[in-house]
Amino acid sequence: MAVKQFKAESKRLLDLMIHSIYTHREIFLRELISNASDAIDKLYYKTLTDGDTGLNRDDFFIAIALDKENRTLTVTDNGCGMTKDELENNLGTIAKSGSLNFKNENEQKEDIEIIGQFGVGFYSAFMVSERVTVISRPYGQEEAWRWESEGTEGYTIDPAQRDGHGTTIILNIKPDTQDDNYDEFLEEHTIRSLVKKYSDYIRYPIRMDVQKSRRKEGSKDEYETYTENETLNSMVPIWRKNKNEITEEEYNEFYKAKFMDYENPLRVIHSSTEGTATYNALLFIPARAPFNFYTRDYQKGLQLYSNGVMIMEKCADLLPDYFSFVRGLVDSQDLSLNISREMLQHDRQLKLIEGRLEKKIKSELESMLANEREKYEEFFKSFGLQLKYGIYQDYGMHKDLLQDLLLFYSSSEKKIVTLKEYVSRMKEDQKYIYYACGESVARIEQLPQTEALRDRGYEILFMTDDVDEFAVRVMMKYDDKEFKSVSADDLGLETEEEKKEAAKKVEEHKDMLDFMKDSLDGKVKQVVLSQKLKTHPVCLSTEGAISLEMEKVLNAMPNQEKISAQRVLEINANHPVFQKLCELYEKDKDTLKLYASLLYTQALLIEGVSIEDPLAFSNQICSLMTR
Repeated sequence: MAVKQFKAESKRLLDLMIHSIYTHREIFLRELISNASDAIDKLYYKTLTDGDTGLNRDDFFIAIALDKENRTLTVTDNGCGMTKDELENNLGTIAKSGSLNFKNENEQKEDIEIIGQFGVGFYSAFMVSERVTVISRPYGQEEAWRWESEGTEGYTIDPAQRDGHGTTIILNIKPDTQDDNYDEFLEEHTIRSLVKKYSDYIRYPIRMDVQKSRRKEGSKDEYETYTENETLNSMVPIWRKNKNEITEEEYNEFYKAKFMDYENPLRVIHSSTEGTATYNALLFIPARAPFNFYTRDYQKGLQLYSNGVMIMEKCADLLPDYFSFVRGLVDSQDLSLNISREMLQHDRQLKLIEGRLEKKIKSELESMLANEREKYEEFFKSFGLQLKYGIYQDYGMHKDLLQDLLLFYSSSEKKIVTLKEYVSRMKEDQKYIYYACGESVARIEQLPQTEALRDRGYEILFMTDDVDEFAVRVMMKYDDKEFKSVSADDLGLETEEEKKEAAKKVEEHKDMLDFMKDSLDGKVKQVVLSQKLKTHPVCLSTEGAISLEMEKVLNAMPNQEKISAQRVLEINANHPVFQKLCELYEKDKDTLKLYASLLYTQALLIEGVSIEDPLAFSNQICSLMTR
């Protein structure tokens, strides 16, 4: 029979499909298996509607055969098959979908799950084949037909012979090139791996004859090879089972095998949802963060399935960044898939699923926090930093969602606590949620700025992560209580009477304090008498939006323009050093300049800030020691 031309717009469209739409050529097998499953579905549905046809579900199968010598890969099903006209319409017209038409015609009927769109997916076979042959015989008919094509040049349709109904697709695999390895698609282990990866949960058995070896009978060291017909897929997805049918051990084993983890997950989230968005989700919270979790190399995302067929290895759009530690999968029949079945149209269904998963994950974390505190604290050690980043990103848009999940070390409880727990213990006269930042709990405990708060019995939250202060600045308040850093210029501790007394004292020593500020040559915005120091002589505080801790973090970033906080040097008026400063102001202003520089450098060291000139600091100490 003469070669027929494709009925699509042009040969270029087919060429585009083969070389551009699909980014991973290995998915051709997924497409052919999905089409075979669809063909069986159609016939199975027919057995349900037409009554007794002599067929039952156990009769159906999909078979894969490899022939290395002739370089063929064959996929066979015993589904509904196609007539000559259907071959012409479904395969001769690119983007014509017989399965899609079938589903549309029966859209009011239940229990129809059509996963393929026969037509476009079929043409992915040409990515690995130099010739594709389709032999099909429709159910209930004696005639069979052969459709054959070598790609864009067109196709032929001729009468053929086939035992029984169904479709056989024969791929003549391309020869290897310098850049492309096509031989791999003739290897048993490759086919087994691809079926497991993409089509493990197709509801019908996918069978293949595999070569195995065994010890010869009566021999200790001689082996013989034999062929065994093996089912490659497990068929029943664990996430489609009822929860009460699945043991904890089964969940754990599935997680470890599927996501290559050696530890059991901390939490399993198994949900089935129907309505505006229908899907099954099986999610896992790992016991600890992967080694690359906080690097650019880490890729978030859930595996995405459509009726048991994997569509995407990592669908990032199903998880917000702050829950990127969650691993698992979603299986939905509602998502609109584009022509390649690899890329999703970001439609309303996907957004609905993402929103519901977000609420479900938060609910499970809250439950763990409330009922399994030790386990939650273990989780927070690994992934708490990600929650804090989630609060900081997008200008605090997600703070209400995440703030109750945060934990910080408490100065009074000597353990990590929630913000809710902190507020519940606040004293009646306490105005703020006080916090202190530093590289470790031990360093923060030594900060002189905490003295006045400790004396009043106020609890302080210790924040040791770089993002902490950025997060609380974005939050601004919790339960209508404002956050206040211990290094802020005003901690709100003084009574009106104390403020008046302090102002009077500042006025008395204004000239000396201005002199010290000027002697520091712009390093500080001002020198003041401190209301927060008790036993220490000096500390640093800041004015404005940037704190010393934020300055350190921002300046440590690569390619970041250097930022300076507006520093304030605070002097303890009740410390003996202050009396010495007053004496020097009257008698020896040059030595007072030296004292001012030493006190400023001392304050920097207490804060953990690197000093600009260690040699000058050393010389100043030596100069003072020799006087």
